[in-house]
Amino acid sequence: MSSQTDTQSSRAARIEAALAAALAPVALSVEDESARHAGHAGAREGGQTHYRVRAVSERFRGLTRLERSRLVHSLLADEFACGLHALSLTLDVPE
Repeated sequence: MSSQTDTQSSRAARIEAALAAALAPVALSVEDESARHAGHAGAREGGQTHYRVRAVSERFRGLTRLERSRLVHSLLADEFACGLHALSLTLDVPE
């Protein structure tokens, strides 16, 4: 993408696509919560820095909560490198 604005404009869609491709989730939601963090560390004008992710995937079976979180963070390393600051994660297996 050609500019920071282009990079930021579809962050939620890129997060969703990356997680969908790697995790084959049965449920996935990505919510931009940046407005709730205005003035906090990592917050930027224009938002798209803080997200809530809820994912349900067989890929998480047998993994601890920390291992699930590390997996998601590793899948989104490129996003963290270009402005993503924080994730709030709810990561479950299908029941």
